[in-house]
Amino acid sequence: MSEEYIVDVENMTIRFNLASEKVDNLKEYFIKLIKHELMFQEFLALKDVNLKVKAGEAWGLIGINGSGKSTLLKAICGILKPYKGTIRTVGTIAPLIELGAGFDMNMTARENVFLNGTVLGHSRKFMQEHYDEIIGFAELENFQDVPIKNFSSGMQARLGFAIATMVKPDILVVDEILSVGDYQFQQKCYGRMNEMLQGGTTLLYVSHDINSVKDLCDHAIWLDHGVVKKSGLVEEVAAEYMNENR
Repeated sequence: MSEEYIVDVENMTIRFNLASEKVDNLKEYFIKLIKHELMFQEFLALKDVNLKVKAGEAWGLIGINGSGKSTLLKAICGILKPYKGTIRTVGTIAPLIELGAGFDMNMTARENVFLNGTVLGHSRKFMQEHYDEIIGFAELENFQDVPIKNFSSGMQARLGFAIATMVKPDILVVDEILSVGDYQFQQKCYGRMNEMLQGGTTLLYVSHDINSVKDLCDHAIWLDHGVVKKSGLVEEVAAEYMNENR
């Protein structure tokens, strides 16, 4: 991997196997599987994707639903493994990919802060020192001891964002999660992301809001049915994308 890239995706293909016949229950599934009677249809979610990101850059991932944006982010975060090609990253990654990911819905906000801290490799002492900052940013002072399952999607998003951005990661990955928050909190999040970018954090950002992509990002990659249609400076990529999707 070239030392100048913090994210280096080379000729990457992600393949999923889709069952090509209906199976009504788990027992039938395993019987067919053992007898080698279960047929699968190959689906390529990403095809020969290349993406090279330098430290401190902000990349927007754009495309219609089903184009492969979230799949690409999951592969970069190590959640999905490539069928072909390679992915290399440098440094720490803070992923905000799926709403509620990493939360135990039966635990309170307070308990989930410490649970997530452990997952991220932080000590309990460290989380105690930053606890008030997290809860304050998420604006959940009155809901600290309420189970997450009783939270609205916006409240979950606020807590997830506050935890993920508590310390400055090398790479921040944000996938549409801010769309569930109210306008005021979205602006608060954009402000924090801009601060992190100015501090050297690299951003990978998925949104259907092209204006927010242009505001936050300096580069963009346009995916269409798993294929890179265009990548480069955000203004150029966004202009072509919007022209085709009017």
